[in-house]
Amino acid sequence: MHSSPSNPAPASTAAVDAAIASRRSVRAFLPTPIPRATIEDILQVAARAPSGTNTQPWKVRVLTGASLARLSAALLAVHDDPAQLAEQREEYAYYPRQWASPYIDRRRKIGWDLYSLLGIAKTDKAGMHVQFGRNYVFFDAPVGLIFTIDRLLEQGSWLDYGMFLQNIMVAARGRGLDTCPQAAFTPFHKVIERELQLPETEMLVCGMSLGHADPDAVANRLVTEREPVAGFARFID
Repeated sequence: MHSSPSNPAPASTAAVDAAIASRRSVRAFLPTPIPRATIEDILQVAARAPSGTNTQPWKVRVLTGASLARLSAALLAVHDDPAQLAEQREEYAYYPRQWASPYIDRRRKIGWDLYSLLGIAKTDKAGMHVQFGRNYVFFDAPVGLIFTIDRLLEQGSWLDYGMFLQNIMVAARGRGLDTCPQAAFTPFHKVIERELQLPETEMLVCGMSLGHADPDAVANRLVTEREPVAGFARFID
């Protein structure tokens, strides 16, 4: 029995489903280098993401080695300086300005589930600060990705961008790699703009860590819950 793009083989379906279902936000990576060719392959296949009138709004900076270490050091220096940290402001609101259920409940649960695994108590502000700072070293991943978008583009292009990001994460899983998409970089856009010499015409979207998950890291034991289909979908005949 032959398969076609419109009638994929069961093995192909299972492989795609496995890549999607096994994607998770990994918060501890091994230092194992990732070949440049592998990163290029992931980005090339991810760029097949749909975009309105094929505008392809994504721009990516791939950081490894010394460039990754320099950006991480600059970000941590600001994160660990209360005066500088207080001055950081995100350029766009990733989260709602006013929370409501069920979203705030889900947000709180994942936060406390992670901190519980790591032994960080609700009153341990210092421990939380250190753990959050792990974002800025890309959780020790060997590859850091910084995503930007042209400022002249509108909300539709941001929707397209999300599909591109998902493609990267799924393509990484298909190659045995893991990722962590990170909005934690957005308040530090000025630091990133300076360190990477970004043009004024571009806005920071987010960052992402890429590499091999550390199988022994406690943080990677976190398993998030998902709402069943019946909880978010309505079938209308």
